[in-house]
Amino acid sequence: MPGHGRRTRRLVPSFAAAATGYAAIAMLGAPAWAMPTDTADAPTPCWSDRIAVTASPAQAAVGHRATTLVFSLAGGAEPCTLTGYPGVDSGAGGPVIHAQPTLRGYMGGLPGGAEVPPTVILSLSTQAQAVVEGIAIDANGDPCPTYSELLVNPPDTTVVLTVPATIDACALQVHPVTPV
Repeated sequence: MPGHGRRTRRLVPSFAAAATGYAAIAMLGAPAWAMPTDTADAPTPCWSDRIAVTASPAQAAVGHRATTLVFSLAGGAEPCTLTGYPGVDSGAGGPVIHAQPTLRGYMGGLPGGAEVPPTVILSLSTQAQAVVEGIAIDANGDPCPTYSELLVNPPDTTVVLTVPATIDACALQVHPVTPV
């Protein structure tokens, strides 16, 4: 068995190198790039029951109307995050209108050059907002219906909240949530 001895000699240095490497990692720790990131304290996405939504009074500008939805933590909830667009439909006052998600519009939205909606942390001291806007006069120059509520689905949640809001519009746009 002459080959057996040679194979043993080759394995011994390999085993010694592996054992030395293991001992070094055990004593010194793994390289920094191999360490998992600690996300235990990072807020998680908001659940439906953590969010309260209100609307500001409507604003007007050259045939346009807008209201700002304000997203806050519901009582006692832990900080959480919102990213993207709320779902918004018109409520009472006229035919159902589905708001089209748009980065920016005539009365609000992301600043020029921003192409990605930010992630906003909701906490006891911070809120998020999203502008809902529309045109108040139709193509014939006639006034659009006046709605008294909006049906709002906060980003990445499953609940639809009825939010008192007065806005006259024939079409609606909704912009991404941003910090207040």
